[in-house]
Amino acid sequence: MIRFDDVSVQYEGVDRPTLSGVDLTVPEGELVLLVGPSGVGKSTLLGAVSGLVPHFTGGRLTGRVTVGGRDTRTHKPRELADLVGTVGQDPLSHFVTDTVEDELAYGMESLGLAPDVMRRRVEETLDLLGLAGLRDRPIATLSGGQQQRVAIGSVLTPHPRVLVLDEPTSALDPAAAEEVLAVLQRLVHDLGTTVLMAEHRLERVVQYADQVVLLPSPGAAPVMGAPAEVMAVSPVHPPVVSLGRLAGWEPLPLSVRDARRRASGMRERLAGVEPGPVGGGGGGRTTLPPPSPRPAPRPSALARLFGRAPRERHEEPVTDATTRVERLAVRRGRVEALRRVTLTVAPGETVALMGRNGAGKSTLLSALVGMVEPTSGTVLVGGRTPHRTPPPEMVRRVGLVPQEPRDLLYADTVAAECAAADADAGAAPGSCRALVSELLPGVADATHPRDLSEGQRLALALALVLTARPPLLLLDEPTRGLDYAAKARLVGVLRALAADGHAIVLATHDVELAAELAYRVVILADGEVVADGPTPQVVVSSPAFAPQIAKVLAPQEWLTVSQVREALGGAG
Repeated sequence: MIRFDDVSVQYEGVDRPTLSGVDLTVPEGELVLLVGPSGVGKSTLLGAVSGLVPHFTGGRLTGRVTVGGRDTRTHKPRELADLVGTVGQDPLSHFVTDTVEDELAYGMESLGLAPDVMRRRVEETLDLLGLAGLRDRPIATLSGGQQQRVAIGSVLTPHPRVLVLDEPTSALDPAAAEEVLAVLQRLVHDLGTTVLMAEHRLERVVQYADQVVLLPSPGAAPVMGAPAEVMAVSPVHPPVVSLGRLAGWEPLPLSVRDARRRASGMRERLAGVEPGPVGGGGGGRTTLPPPSPRPAPRPSALARLFGRAPRERHEEPVTDATTRVERLAVRRGRVEALRRVTLTVAPGETVALMGRNGAGKSTLLSALVGMVEPTSGTVLVGGRTPHRTPPPEMVRRVGLVPQEPRDLLYADTVAAECAAADADAGAAPGSCRALVSELLPGVADATHPRDLSEGQRLALALALVLTARPPLLLLDEPTRGLDYAAKARLVGVLRALAADGHAIVLATHDVELAAELAYRVVILADGEVVADGPTPQVVVSSPAFAPQIAKVLAPQEWLTVSQVREALGGAG
């Protein structure tokens, strides 16, 4: 169905090809998963299938890409629209109408389908993706995950023979991601649809793939094969594969079910051992001790990250970041986004906000930074009311990294973004650049932010915000688009911030991130707090929010592979 013959792609101003000598065949009616570190060319490869590369993105494509017998060099994206449906990393870039139902119908209108066919397919898609209750909602009022489902639905209604998906579950909660993947399974198995999908959250999808294509590095030849065979050599792999490598299991498990069947011996060895602290470390109790009410003294871990001592103005302890929310309610039009939310976050504490899409996580972050005025209740950050505090003062106390990193990126180069961040924060020149190098090794100063992948743009936006070292840091889906290596670097930076006394609140669907990083987990449902406690106690008993290792080794409270590795090493 999809064939690459000696395909290379090089963009203007880039020294080396993004793709080089790609020979690849994707059979009809299979789900093929594209994996690899951030920035290796996965989005470029997907764009070549839909014709967006090079007709829309520019650059020079050599070789030949054919889809259903059509050559993408001679067929522009609009001439492939009936054959290929594409959903990119940013769902907002897809929308051309205002409401959910209109968006689902738009693609079929463009193809001239009959009204009765359009009506039936819209209803089918609303049911398939759980969108029936949102059919009349303006797209602008939906959560990021809900918008992602609408974007997927808009390309499903024309019934394309090929689906090209770039990070389709990145903004979805675990339950919604399972629903979308179930739909894709039905399309592949029942209708013979060919699905080519890039995804960083391999713990969600690798067990469903018929084949896996690994792009190991920029310009390197892809490796294609059975999922277990590719995972054995892949630099990016889910936690159950890491556990299988640690235990020496052959073949490697791809799902929690496979791993549990082989883990009885491991559970017996771990039965008398208490898990170490969340995120690794030595032995001790499962939960972290309560965070210190005062910041850790300098010299700071962040100073080591910057590779130099900070300026004098940053040498005093972090300003008090104590956050108190009392019976907070927020109403947006007819929607009660938050109801009676009470929450306290101490300096040095890392709290993960979790819950299904539309539960109110992003609204709570907006209230903490002062972008949303409470309908009732109180919000205090360092003794100040955010929505009544002048923005120039508030941004020195609270930093927000939004779901859409492009909202923070305005300059033409990475170097210009960093220089502006240093100036705005009053930091030493080069401070932001040092953080970018930590989070995004190998990215050149002259790179335009729009030429970065979604995950790289997010890491750049995070570096811009971290340059000011705000006492309270808020992150909305901070690992969206990040591979496992980039996520590990992010965890290191955030741990250093917490050790310096910064409070961190992150809204995330990434259960593995919460297991690695969070001291506490707060679960929201329909705008209310339904659980609030130490990470192991909250997530181990939750089918939706438990990480893979917790599911494999339950009922013991193990959360991460690093905890297991240290325990088994200590036990000989």
